Amino acid sequence: MLTDRQRMILNAIIDDYIRSAEPVGSRSISKRGDVGFSPATIRNEMADLEELGFLEQPHTSAGRIPSTKGYRYYVDHLVNFNEVNEQDLTKVRSFFSEKVNEMEQVIQHAAMILSNLTNYTSILLGPEMFSTSLKHFSLVPLDATSAVAIIVTNTGHVENRTIQIPPGVSMEEMEKVVRILNTKLVGVPLIRLKSKLHAEMGQELDRYIDHCEEVLGVLDKALQSDDEHRIFLSGTTNMLTQPEFKDVDKVKTILDLLDETPAIMKMFSALPSGIQVRIGTENDQEAIANCSLITATYSVDGQSLGTIGILGPTRMEYGKVISLLNIISKDMALMLGRWYK
Repeated sequence: MLTDRQRMILNAIIDDYIRSAEPVGSRSISKRGDVGFSPATIRNEMADLEELGFLEQPHTSAGRIPSTKGYRYYVDHLVNFNEVNEQDLTKVRSFFSEKVNEMEQVIQHAAMILSNLTNYTSILLGPEMFSTSLKHFSLVPLDATSAVAIIVTNTGHVENRTIQIPPGVSMEEMEKVVRILNTKLVGVPLIRLKSKLHAEMGQELDRYIDHCEEVLGVLDKALQSDDEHRIFLSGTTNMLTQPEFKDVDKVKTILDLLDETPAIMKMFSALPSGIQVRIGTENDQEAIANCSLITATYSVDGQSLGTIGILGPTRMEYGKVISLLNIISKDMALMLGRWYK
């Protein structure tokens, strides 16, 4: 557990290092009006923080820089999450007040805004589900209690999964359900299928079959579409402007990674909802072991549709980036939710 003084000094060091990209010494920290300790006191605390693993000393006579552990403590306990200035906020709000005709346009513009406002690289995974709709649904019986549900989309994509027929429901009744579904839901975007299923089919199914709720539960699972995403990048060359990436070979490995769709998908795989921060070696990909990746998911009707990410150096403006991602992910969810209601 860090003392209040250690927390204050660690916070000051990381703030200074984020701004300057230069190792921070005790004298520069002592000159800050919000610290108020002598250089000797600060030196002693810096030595203790280094021993605890929160700071590193790149050269014998140099000041300190934050370690991955130091950044993690900063993000978890110290960072100020209200670092979006009014000018940046106005740019974000004005974009989301515009009338946009295509979902793809929303995502491209959001990526561009984020890279411009942060000077880092933005990565957005956008759902194909908005532009993909149901073309046909069918059931192929396997036996008296199970069947294969087949979904065909307007893009020609086919998905199938095995479902269990609820007890007491005959295959003839399920075929009747399929006919009603194809009448009511063909042409509906995949993202709207579940809400439309309950809103438009619930009462009708209740009139024709018993065990309506159980059948709707089975259809819920049957119509669960596998996530398909498109990747949008903006500001990929912003890495070149960062002082720590003057090494061309280091930057090349990052840019090569950003050219590989499977690698990007791996970076974004199995991310929980909300804001997630991966710092330095917390990232699985070796190419970004000197970077931080901050991500936020956006959802409509409780279903995660995609992820927004910012990739930059570990010396990142965490408060600003996290605040921007929080605002933009919520605004995107609201806009896309209104769009497809």
